This record gives sequence, C-alpha cells and structure tokens, in this order.
Amino acid sequence: MLFIGIDVQSLRDCPYAVMDANGHVIENGWLPTQDLARACTRLGKRYPGACIGIDAPRQPLERPRAHYWRNGSWSARSNQVGSGRHCEVAIAALRLANPQWTPLADKAPEWMRHGFRIFTTFDRCGDIRTFEVFPSASYAQLEADTSAEITMPLHGFLSGPKDMLDAVVAAYSVKEYIAGRGMAVGGGDGLGEIILPRPVAEPGHPVLEWPAR
Repeated sequence: MLFIGIDVQSLRDCPYAVMDANGHVIENGWLPTQDLARACTRLGKRYPGACIGIDAPRQPLERPRAHYWRNGSWSARSNQVGSGRHCEVAIAALRLANPQWTPLADKAPEWMRHGFRIFTTFDRCGDIRTFEVFPSASYAQLEADTSAEITMPLHGFLSGPKDMLDAVVAAYSVKEYIAGRGMAVGGGDGLGEIILPRPVAEPGHPVLEWPAR
C-alpha cells in the first residue's frame, strides 16, 4: 500500500510526496495549480489504490455553524454566524494547532477552493481513498515520539522546503492512521474528519462529541 501527502497552496504549485509502508518517500514533486484536476487524475492513475492525505478542508460549510465551543462545553449560537467545522473546533480545543476556519463556499479563499477540487478529483477515481490531514497537529503529536521516522530525498524541496515537508508529514499521518496508530476527530457535523497519526491525549474529551441538533 502507498500513501500520498499533498500540501495545498495558492501562490505556488502544490507539493506532493509518495510514501511506502516502511516510511520511505519514493517520489515527490509539485502539482501545477493552474491544472490541478488533470495533474491529480494523472497522479491517481499512476498510484491506483493509494491512500491520500490532503492538507485542506474537504468541503465548505453548508450553513453557518450553529454551535460553538466555550469554557469546556458546547453552546447554541443564536446569531448563526459561526465559521469552522467540528473537526477544526476539536483540533483547536485539544490545543494541537490553530486551524484556519472553513467558511461558506462563497467566502472560501483560493487555497481552500483548490483543496475542494483536489478532494473531488480523487474521489472520482474510484479506487483512491482520501483523508483530510493537518500537519501542524501531526507535528505536535510526534514532537516527543522517537519512533516516528521517515526516509526522504532532498530533491524537490527548493521551491518551498516547509511546504514539501508538510506533504511528507501528510503522507506519514495517513500511513500511521491506516496502520491503526492514529485517530480521526470531528465529523459530527457531516463535513469531514481530520485524521491524526496518534490518538489524542484525552479520547473522552467532550469536544469530540457533536451536540444534538
């Protein structure tokens, strides 16, 4: 099984990394943002059956978020102006990272729209499994984990070293999740989960349960 990580960009092309089950990056490169659908389709055909981690929201909000997290519990939002999905609220409340809150479709920045397009393209491939990842949260979980190792080439980094590293960590996060060493958070609102390479420190944290509508 192979794992692909993609870091979504708008000002430059999108870096990707292909990783095998042993944590070796066997290919990396850049997907042109001006032709994302075709580039992603070609990548999917080159690696059928791959599991792909994408560092972007799966979809925009369908309506303003009706609940918000405050002082350790969910509260109803009376004015219906909330941005952000359940998975992003969970990541923030667990203090793993600071997400960029997903808005309604007409308010989404260009990089998020690229992400929506990438998810849609791969989902149409049929034999590809897609996952939403958040490398910043993965870094937080793996900071003290000496067992977390990868092997990667140094070529292909010049255009954006941190972005390419995020793509590598995105692939690693999917690999660890598929191996049963990670955890998915969010999803209570039906707008997607974020997968992590390790379980959260508080698996019973109340933010992980979406409030009844």
